This record gives sequence, C-alpha cells and structure tokens, in this order.
Amino acid sequence: MKLSVIITTYNSEEWLAKVLIGYSVQTENDFEIVIADDGSTQKTKDLLDTFSTKFKHPIIHVWHEDNGFEKPKILNKAILASGSDYLLFTDGDCIPRNDFVAIHLKYKEAGYFLSGGYFKLPLSISKSICEKDIISQNCFDSKWLRSEGLAFNFKLTKLTQLKWLAVFMNWITPTKRSWNGHNSSGFKQDILDVNGFNEDMKYGGLDRELGERLFNKGLLSKQIRYSAICLHLDHSRSYATSESIEKNKAIRKFNKQHRIIRIPNGISKGM
Repeated sequence: MKLSVIITTYNSEEWLAKVLIGYSVQTENDFEIVIADDGSTQKTKDLLDTFSTKFKHPIIHVWHEDNGFEKPKILNKAILASGSDYLLFTDGDCIPRNDFVAIHLKYKEAGYFLSGGYFKLPLSISKSICEKDIISQNCFDSKWLRSEGLAFNFKLTKLTQLKWLAVFMNWITPTKRSWNGHNSSGFKQDILDVNGFNEDMKYGGLDRELGERLFNKGLLSKQIRYSAICLHLDHSRSYATSESIEKNKAIRKFNKQHRIIRIPNGISKGM
C-alpha cells in the first residue's frame, strides 16, 4: 500500500465517525487506517466495526488500557503496527478533504517531512456537519460554512480550491514548517531513526518535539498547510495542564540545545 494514516483518538466516537467518513471518500484509496487509541471504551471498537468494509485495507485498531494521557506511547505502538513505509499522522477530530491523502503522497520526498495545518471550526458547526455534508464536500466550501454561521475571516483562504493560490500561500506563510500532530507525514524509517515519540512527554508540544529531532537528524520540511486540508472539530482539553506544558518546554529546550536525535524513552527503551 502507498501510505498508512495513523489517527489518534480517545472516547470521541461522534467526531471519529465524521473523520472516518472523510477517509472513506478519498480520491486515493490505496492506504490503511491505523487507529492509535489511548484507552477508549468498547464504543470506539464498535464504531470501527461499522467501517470495516469501507476501506481497501483492514482498519488496524491499536489500543491500550486507559492510564491517563499517553498519546506518545500509543503512537509508538501504532507506528510499529503500520504496514507502509510512509506514515501520515492526524487526529480523530480532523475531517480530511477528499484529496488529503493524495496531496501528502504528491509532495512526499526523501529527506523531508510534510507540515500541514487545519481549519478550526466552532462547536456549533462541528456538531451540525453530517455524513452528507462530508460526502458532498460542502463542509469544505467557505460559502457553505458561512451559511452555517461562520464569521468571515482571512483564515478562510485555507480552504481555497485553487491549486496555484494554495502553492503561493504555502510559500508566503510565516507559519513554521513544524511537525503538527493533526496533519504531518514522513517516512517510517526516519521516525524509527529518532526512536519515535518521546514517552516522557504529556500534552503540549510532543508532536513538535518529534519534528525538532527530525531536524536534528538533518531532515528538512515542506509547508503544505494550504494544500492538505482538514477541518478541526471543536472539543474541550481536560488533559491539558500547565505542569505538563512547562515540562515539555524544558525537554524541547534541552533537545534543541544539545542537538538530540534519539531519545531513550521512545519506541525502543534505553537507547
């Protein structure tokens, strides 16, 4: 297969269902879905069973017991379970546009990882989007979103369908080409070389820390935030604490200063 899509989730069946519908209508279908499940209940498995026939390759459900926020740990397990040499990472609250997978495959290149973004929706529209809106792709149309109550703002340019404009905006945007957990991709071997995600980290910058170690390894990154489009569904973040964020900042600062490539507490332990 051409690519593995690794999707993180935790007890968010309503949002995950919308995300999976988005992947079921991709223009490129030669990919697998790997669900990195940080301890959800049986409801998530039941939902995945309903989507079992909608993809070319079987859905892989990687699960561990709920022991608080352990996203890096479940992501590392999902990486090992993936069957492709190219991995796309996203979240179970991000609906992909129907060319999402195709765009990541189009821009992949040895020596690089891809840095995408998202278009954030308010809770009211997040809830109102239904299956037909995703299948028709209306939910990616700025006019449709405004008819649903979204206020006009410059960020609507992220949803442009004009390829030349997307390329131009990728070029001029001041946003850093960082590794973003909701929309980034890279070669599996590069991620294995840096020992995957840092399991010493909780919420707050853990995805970017992986990208920073990929930079330390010598990789470059490409900006595709205006080309690879996904809609971020609103939700609360009860797992976000100031303590975890400050700890993660300290880890990132140390790794930058010392040009750390491999961390000891990753896919392999003590290496």
